[in-house]
Order: sequence, then structure tokens, then C-alpha cells
Amino acid sequence: MMAKILVVDDEADLEVLIKQKFRKKIREKEYEFLFAENGRVALEKLIAAPDVDIVLSDINMPEMDGLSLLSELHKTSPLIKSVIVSAYGDMENIRTAMNRGAFDFITKPINFEDLIITVEKTLRHVEEIKKTLQAIKENNILKMYVDENVLNFMGSREYESAIMANETIEGTVMFVDIVGFTKISETAPPDTVVAMINTYFDVMVKAIIGQEGFVDKFIGDAIMAVFRGDYHLDRAIDAALAVRHQINTLPNVDGKEKFRPKVSIGIKSGEMISGNIGSATLKRLDYTVIGDTVNTAARLQDAAKENQIVICESCYENVKEAFRCESLGSITMKNKAQPLIVYTVLE
Repeated sequence: MMAKILVVDDEADLEVLIKQKFRKKIREKEYEFLFAENGRVALEKLIAAPDVDIVLSDINMPEMDGLSLLSELHKTSPLIKSVIVSAYGDMENIRTAMNRGAFDFITKPINFEDLIITVEKTLRHVEEIKKTLQAIKENNILKMYVDENVLNFMGSREYESAIMANETIEGTVMFVDIVGFTKISETAPPDTVVAMINTYFDVMVKAIIGQEGFVDKFIGDAIMAVFRGDYHLDRAIDAALAVRHQINTLPNVDGKEKFRPKVSIGIKSGEMISGNIGSATLKRLDYTVIGDTVNTAARLQDAAKENQIVICESCYENVKEAFRCESLGSITMKNKAQPLIVYTVLE
């Protein structure tokens, strides 16, 4: 994706220098540069181009200087990262810039090698922020340790319209349950129970992320995961096999009765609705998936026994050349008129 950079400086020749020094990035459509001669014009440019990633700004400019621009950016566009590029490199200006939200500071005359490195570093930081916000959307990570201005942005119509978008998607849902954990949780001390389940969940999550899936939610002692994109069913099964193998290598837990962790897994691929589901009154919404595919995956997990990865016939037909499976016959499922033929994935 092309990065968009706004350069704010009243020196006209800087635009020529920037275009020369970054000509390869511009030609290869990695960077797009916008230019403004002062802070006021910069704010107008940002209204027209709200997808700007970083701002490179001078301090001493007519109409609105760089430090005043920083204050406005912090209020209106907290996700945009700014780098001050100025001849006024005294400590007072540096500290003022940093206190107003500048990400970095470069002094003039410009060392373009240093500028290139700084731009790359700043863009990496911006990309990390974008990934974090995407994780909030996909994994329902609540607003922890977030700047007040970012929270205001997340409550804005712009953010709401993005996060409230509902769509029909094609993907694979996987339910993983820890077999027999309810029984051990009734006899073991609470601290032991929490430590155990967190250990098991961590093993499962690593396997899911390893196959580019994401955890939709934790449900008691079970995990619901979703896989999208190319070969989503294959990747879900690979994740399930990894989960089963890793969990089986964990040691017994000694207590009033020994507990050896095992999992049962259900997987279903198909269409599902993706959207923000919950109660607006309680302000509790989960960005999740719903539909028959999700319900069927849950039922398949219910039908799975210890160490079984259960899939339906349509999934089996899609992966039978890649995975060794064994027929389990047919099962009757709630709200299904006909029995469902199912298979277990062996390896």
C-alpha cells in the first residue's frame, strides 16, 4: 500500500529536492508526496486527504507555524505522525515539538540519508498503529492504554462507519474445546485453574496465528477461531493438527485427580455474516461472525471426541487429497432435517 506524506514548508525549492531524493519511491508508487506552504494550508490538505500517514513540517512559516500545526494535528488527527524538519534545532524548540506530539526532529540543512531513515522508521510505527487498530476490530481488544484523542477518533463517525460495516464473507470457523476441563476446574484451586487454562489457550493461539487465523472469542474453556483468505480451510486444519499435537505434548497436572489435557475440534467452511454483534445499550459489541457455518462448526465440535478433528462431507471433498481422513458415518444435528456425514482428520 502506498504511503502518503505531507511536506509543510515555505521554501519552494524543498519540494524539488524531496521529489529528487525520493524519485525511486515515487516512481514505484511506494510514496506519494503532498506539499503545503504553511500550517493553515496543511490542515486544508488533510481535510481533502485524511489518509495521510506522516507530516514533515518546518517550524518558522507564515500564517501558521509548525508548532501551532502540531497542536492542531494532536487534536484533529492523532493517528498521523509528524516529524519536525527545521533550522531551529535548539533544545527549547525540540522539547516544545515533542510535548506537542512530534514523533521525531531533524535539523536543517537536511541530511537526506537521515531523512530517508527517519521516514522509513516513522512509517513502520504508523503501520504498527494500523495493525493494532485492525486487531481491535477483529479480536475485540478493548481500548486499553490508548491516548484520549485516539479514543475520540474511535468514537467518531469515520471510525464507526468502518467498524460497523457488515458483510458476507467466505471463510472457515474452528471451535477447539479442552476435553474434561470443567471437571478438573471443580476440584483444583482457582489460581491453578486459571494458570492451566491460560497455558492451554496460549498454545492454541500460537498455532492459530501461525496459520494466519484470528481468535474470535474465548468461550469458557473453548476457543472460536476464524480463517479467511487463500486456502482458509487447509490453514484451519493445519492449525487444528498443530493444536492437537502441542496439547498432547503437555504434561499431566497433578491434583486430587490427574488431568492430561486433550482437545476436541470442529471445523466448517462456507459463507458467514461478519459484523458488530451485541447490545448498543450496554455498549458491548463483538466484531464477530454468525450464521449456519458457525453453528455447524460448534455442533461438529460437540460431536467430536477426545483428540478428534471433525469436519463435514463438503469440507472433506475439498481437502481429501491433502489430508488423511476417516469416515465417522453420519450424525443428527439440531435444526438439520437430514443427518450430516462427517469425517475425522487423522494427519
